[in-house]
Amino acid sequence: MRNLLDFISTYSHWFVCLLLEVIGLTLLFQHNSYQSAAWSTTANAIAGGVYSMESRVQQYFHLQALNEQLTRRNVFLEYEVQQLTDKLDKQKGDSTYRALSASSVLQGYRLIPAKVVHNSVSERDNFITIDKGEADGIHRDMGVVSGTGVVGIVYLASAHYSVVIPVLSSKSNISCAIQRRGYFGYLSWDGKASNIAYVDDIPRHAHFKLYERVVTSGYSSVFPPGIGVGKIIHVFNSPDGLSYRLQVQLYTDFGSLRDVCVIDDAPMRERLEVLRAAQDSLRSTDQ
Repeated sequence: MRNLLDFISTYSHWFVCLLLEVIGLTLLFQHNSYQSAAWSTTANAIAGGVYSMESRVQQYFHLQALNEQLTRRNVFLEYEVQQLTDKLDKQKGDSTYRALSASSVLQGYRLIPAKVVHNSVSERDNFITIDKGEADGIHRDMGVVSGTGVVGIVYLASAHYSVVIPVLSSKSNISCAIQRRGYFGYLSWDGKASNIAYVDDIPRHAHFKLYERVVTSGYSSVFPPGIGVGKIIHVFNSPDGLSYRLQVQLYTDFGSLRDVCVIDDAPMRERLEVLRAAQDSLRSTDQ
């Protein structure tokens, strides 16, 4: 306390000067319209700048939640457009398709948003790590999608993280179909360009065109039918000449992948568990 009093006593003339300046400025702005207006304008500009900076900071910290919402919404919209388009093609001239809602089309699916914390695109067998795991309801063999298309399949899951085998892996083998054509094959990657994959085993009698969409077939017990994969950009003959090989430009940009959603489909998971139980039963019988 003594040190404080000594400090005030030593610099008292500065405090008096500062007090007089404040009083003088207050009287100046209160009794002179021009100076008052100038002060108000300056104060408003400063306050506006501070508020603007505060708003930008708040928006930055809300970007993660916003990106998750946008990714989830894009997945829903992509799937909804695909399903409604298919139903429209099948029911042309019938107005009943208009009564179909997004809730009925997507009934039974839950999307778990996640962030990509590690990703590679240059290896032969790439892996993606996401920041959600078993504590969030994620389990092995769940499908993973982005806002634009298929990403991969969950391979391992711990409490708070999961490892995904993406399309860009030699271990990836996803059942796909040509949209509205019904012909299906299996998606694979040759280890080269990160935006190109191939669909094998398309029958020779299949009719389709370049740039048609390739979507998930729904036969894999992992992805529901109709999730976008890519578009056909070239057609090759298979080595044995019995089928076609489609070169597909992928919709998902794996090089800039940040936000994904894991598809939680309870009926599909139950179907997969029954299939595994049947396989285990057959193995035990053979032994």
